[in-house]
Amino acid sequence: MTDAAVTNAPEWTVSELSGALRRTIESEFGFVRVRAEISNYRGPHPSGHAYFCLKDEGAKIDAVVWRSTFLRLRVKPAEGLQVVITGRVTTYPGKSAYQIIVDTLEPAGLGALMALLEERRRKLAAEGLFDAARKRAIPYLPRIVGVVTSPTGAVIRDILHRIADRFPRHVVVWPVRVQGEASAADVVAAIRGFNALGRDGAIARPDVMIVARGGGALEDLWSFNEEIVVRAAAESRIPLVSAVGHETDWTLIDHAADLRAPTPTGAAEMCVPVRSELTIQVAGLAHRHGAAMLQLIGRHRTELRGAVRALPSADALIAVPRQRLDRAAAHLVHGLRATLDGQRIRLGRLSGRLATQSPQAKMARAIARLDGLGHRLARAARVDHERRRERLATAGVRVAAAFAARANLARQKSAAARERLATLGSRLAAAGRTDLARRAARLTALEQLLGSLGYRSVLARGFALVRDALGAPVPVAAAVAPRARLDIEFADGFVRVTEGDGSSRSRRPRESAAEDEGGPRQGLLL
Repeated sequence: MTDAAVTNAPEWTVSELSGALRRTIESEFGFVRVRAEISNYRGPHPSGHAYFCLKDEGAKIDAVVWRSTFLRLRVKPAEGLQVVITGRVTTYPGKSAYQIIVDTLEPAGLGALMALLEERRRKLAAEGLFDAARKRAIPYLPRIVGVVTSPTGAVIRDILHRIADRFPRHVVVWPVRVQGEASAADVVAAIRGFNALGRDGAIARPDVMIVARGGGALEDLWSFNEEIVVRAAAESRIPLVSAVGHETDWTLIDHAADLRAPTPTGAAEMCVPVRSELTIQVAGLAHRHGAAMLQLIGRHRTELRGAVRALPSADALIAVPRQRLDRAAAHLVHGLRATLDGQRIRLGRLSGRLATQSPQAKMARAIARLDGLGHRLARAARVDHERRRERLATAGVRVAAAFAARANLARQKSAAARERLATLGSRLAAAGRTDLARRAARLTALEQLLGSLGYRSVLARGFALVRDALGAPVPVAAAVAPRARLDIEFADGFVRVTEGDGSSRSRRPRESAAEDEGGPRQGLLL
């Protein structure tokens, strides 16, 4: 019986198992708060969602921010940012992986906020939003002052009180939330709303705008460091005064505003002058203006009297023009006569020119010109013929010289080639002799080596080489068949013998025969 037949464990599909794991994880953990570092962040997906990882020294987990949550985040995700996130743990069945669905995201401490603030400041400064050249002057005496702040705080009361004390002006308040996740959007809507107002509408557009908030910690003022707020302040067509926090507090909107005030009360003082001081200044200017006008009238009166005394009488004024008229009348008669004579002379000249332009005169000039061209053509033909003849003679001389030069060059090349051939022949003969001598020396050395190592030197010492009928060496006596023919080679010749005839020796080894005879023992090649 198999294992499958005895087990009673239920069978799960992959989807069922994945769903069970998801329900278990979600019910076990629910909402969690995690401190980690953001990694693998590449910006929001085209769908608006954001995907990244949360990691520490020992682990990593995937994180997802849905589009609706991403739009309301006060601090956007950034690569390497230390954050504290709140969300719920769940699984993604498509990858069999668990992940965190992020609901809130905050920087992990003041250091992270300052790093994020500095990075954002450098980015916006590189785009030119903080350039001094784009800042506009605040109007000296605005007709309407717009204020963007909380309607219930002490800031708006300080601003209204200060404006009323210095110079009462019409103030339009756009109430906003100055802290929290939605405060940045409220401030942007207020700035753009003031800029969208018309000059002659029910609510006129302000001449200057104050964005104000009381002091607080960096986290409390963070709405005024948001990129959307800074860009809205930079795009404002209304001169904008930033009065966020106390004198020591700095936000990014302070850099983008046209003027930064240390406090909201200071912003009110910068926007309107002191009425009493302005009244005194205007009275002083009016007094100076009246005195200057009296002095100017007196000076003009004196100049007018002097001019009246210097004016001549009427007869004196027209005497010179009358004399000029008489002389012009006299000159007119002479001018008419001279003009008539000039016209007559001109008419004579024109008649002479007309006679020269008659058809007969033109025909005579054409015939004369044709005759001249014929003479020039004949002369040119003769000159061209002479030039061609001279050019042909010169070319013949140059060709003859060229042929002579080429023949001389060919002779020189032939002589050089013969000389080079003779040199190469002598070098070839010397090389042949040298190679022949080298080969002869090598052959002699090989002969000497053969004499030292060859078997004939062994034969010269009294040994013999035995071969069978096929010429193969016979190393031992046992290899010789009965009545086999053998060839024995000595140092001075060959002897052919047959095994078993009367002249043959016994097949016993020669060493035993030598011992029987009492002679000295000597090894054989047999």
